[in-house]
Amino acid sequence: MKLLPTPEQASALEATLRACNQAAAYVSAVAFANDLKDRNGLQKEVYTDLKTAFGLSAQPAVRTVKKVVDAYATLRANLQAGNLGPPASKRHGRAVSAPIVFRPEAAQPFDDRCLSWQYDARTVSIWTVDGRMKGIRFACSPDQLKTLVTYRRGESDLVCRKGKWFLVATCDFPDPEPYQPVDWIGVDRGIVNLATTCDGANYQGRGLSRYRRWQARKRAELQARQTRSATRRLSRRAQKEKRHATQVNHRISKEIVSVAQRTGRGIAVEELGGIRDRVRLRRDQRGTLSSWPFHQLGQHLAYKARKAGVPFLEVDAAYTSQRCPRCGHTERANRPDRDRFRCCRCGLAGPADVVAGVNVRDRARSAWVFVTAPALSPSQLLGAGWMRPVTVLS
Repeated sequence: MKLLPTPEQASALEATLRACNQAAAYVSAVAFANDLKDRNGLQKEVYTDLKTAFGLSAQPAVRTVKKVVDAYATLRANLQAGNLGPPASKRHGRAVSAPIVFRPEAAQPFDDRCLSWQYDARTVSIWTVDGRMKGIRFACSPDQLKTLVTYRRGESDLVCRKGKWFLVATCDFPDPEPYQPVDWIGVDRGIVNLATTCDGANYQGRGLSRYRRWQARKRAELQARQTRSATRRLSRRAQKEKRHATQVNHRISKEIVSVAQRTGRGIAVEELGGIRDRVRLRRDQRGTLSSWPFHQLGQHLAYKARKAGVPFLEVDAAYTSQRCPRCGHTERANRPDRDRFRCCRCGLAGPADVVAGVNVRDRARSAWVFVTAPALSPSQLLGAGWMRPVTVLS
């Protein structure tokens, strides 16, 4: 929700963010020096200092400690998952050699004790270092307001972004019960083609790649000028490419989920976790893969399917682009180039990405039968189409 504070209210909000983040940096230093990562022990250590030295009230002090504890929990999870490299790497060493730092305008969580919503008046009342600030207006559409009133739960984060103020409210939507799918839509994700379904629908990534190359050239030109005007323009262009890719992924995922919902089918994608660690690339390919939005597309498909009650599965991605869906023959020679597939045994031929989508669909069929077979009779399985022969491209 976008806040519309007066200059006096904005000044109080800015002072509050800075005080909370200074306190968070102090708590982080204490936690790092004393190896205190549990909430109760850390709170006993710093609670008095937060109230006296930083001017925080009781509940904001508690939220600040929880914010620091959550930050260290996230760091620990990233280290265990290997997201910061092996223990001997420089990145891993930098992450564990110093306390976590909080920016002066980093987001600050507020719970219902220090933040209240007046929905009819479209205002909020929030704690600040200058006292309780009431009557701060917020802007939203009628649909957003209805969602806020019905589903808002838990904390809200106060965020300042380029001089504009926002409250990020958490809304808990009840998920509809997924229906029993009559079949599956297999989705193959890629770089040249962002998504290709087993039905033959193809969402090309040529436009997105061209847009990214154009953005890279513009950034290079502005960086080469090294002027104040160029720096300001670079700042205005920040995140523009990311927002464009997000919009493309939203559009693709929305279309796929709507087709699945209309036809009563589920959605199946390849499980691509850790692909950047598994795949070895040439130097000129690394930038393309690192900016490839396949993970975000999978996330959009998952949450839109869950919101619509569409079954969603991730299946094993091994050899989906090299396996023949008709005879099962798997060989690298089945895919002579990026666009074409031709089985060396039975001669099945077609677009390579569509064949990969068919393989994803077939694996989803098998996986779903394995999960639901005890609850279904053979006649139900046959009626649902799970036991019928697979017919694909010829």
